[in-house]
Amino acid sequence: MAIRVSIVGASGYAGGELLRLLLFHPGVEVVQVTSESHAGEYVHQQHPNLRKRTALQFVSQQALQACDVLFLALPHGEGQKKIDTYFSLAPRLVDLSADYRLKDPAQYKKWYGHEHEAPQHLGRFVYGLPELHREAMKTAEAVSGVGCNATASILALLPLVRAGLLDLTQPVVVDVKTGSSESGASVNPGSHHPEKSRAIRTYAATGHRHTAEVMQELGLTNVHLTMTAVELVRGVLATAHVFVRAGVTDKELWKAFRAAYGTEPFVRIVKDRTGIHRVPDPKILSGSNYADVGFEIDAEGRRVVALAAIDNLMKGAAGSAVQAFNLMCGFEETAGLEFPGLHPI
Repeated sequence: MAIRVSIVGASGYAGGELLRLLLFHPGVEVVQVTSESHAGEYVHQQHPNLRKRTALQFVSQQALQACDVLFLALPHGEGQKKIDTYFSLAPRLVDLSADYRLKDPAQYKKWYGHEHEAPQHLGRFVYGLPELHREAMKTAEAVSGVGCNATASILALLPLVRAGLLDLTQPVVVDVKTGSSESGASVNPGSHHPEKSRAIRTYAATGHRHTAEVMQELGLTNVHLTMTAVELVRGVLATAHVFVRAGVTDKELWKAFRAAYGTEPFVRIVKDRTGIHRVPDPKILSGSNYADVGFEIDAEGRRVVALAAIDNLMKGAAGSAVQAFNLMCGFEETAGLEFPGLHPI
């Protein structure tokens, strides 16, 4: 019997990607999708790629009925306002927003600028990156979203942290390039075409909120992220500049990355000697749940450049959510996520 799922906030970019994935999932029936501003409209009016793939119409949240799994794809801060209602509608929740990523309410206030409205629920959510919390997800009642920039940064750094190769007396600096869909479907002056087109714009030189997730999940304290918007619609490329312990070799780095990702279904090590695709590139990951990671060591020093590329709407949002859902519900982890991306694009 199919798992009955509903999506709250399905008219945005992440909600649309989530719906696309779940419509083609072999074990899922999508029963309801909500949008307050588009209630009564057919889904394809907001997601034209789904024309003739579903006859669903958006409904208001007031019409939500009980289901097996409820996905929340609401703007940050909105889900926590009605979280008790959502828990009453489904025994399992997957929340794509930032509301339940941070475990400490004081850290939430520090990075998001206001008190958390339902801190009593923070402990119920498993952080939504399967590469970190696969086993916990198998018995979880609730999984949080992942920050797309945090996802790429964590995946770039994770092998170095697990292998104990970092020189922790030195800062970890991550330069992140982002596509425009990261800012969501709502219009803002920075996304206006004459302002955005052909721009390379640093919009958060310091203090980006996703820094908190990287520190929390990797157990690091001296982490610094910088965000730069580039002319992509989809995609994140995280370039981490770190220093490793004296004597670390390229062979040890290979060993660390293979140990971390050798059996991961959606992480690929990209470090080729020839060709134009020698390092991770988000372009070829569009629509895919894969993360491509790579690294280079500076032979004259102890600096390592670790890279990770993802599609921000997939591995950085809806794809990881479905991957977590699969683990929660006992499906194959790759179910509904097999699309490899396009080339050329």
